[in-house]
Amino acid sequence: MSLEKLEALEVRVKKLVDLLVELRKDKAQLEKQLQKAREGLDKQKEILHVWEEERTNIRSRIEKVLDELEILDHGNESPGGAS
Repeated sequence: MSLEKLEALEVRVKKLVDLLVELRKDKAQLEKQLQKAREGLDKQKEILHVWEEERTNIRSRIEKVLDELEILDHGNESPGGAS
């Protein structure tokens, strides 16, 4: 192997090592971003769960009020209809 070929190989290996170092840095940064995104998603899921509970609670309360109003309507109709 000639000296020129050895030097060219050294240059290529150095470039590959530099690229590897850069890729590892990028990977670490992307892993941090992914972790933050996952944490944000978990928080959004928690908020959604709370909203769903509130929605269910409100729906239940509205249904109860509507049932009570319906009872009142039927209670007013019965004496008038019997007369």
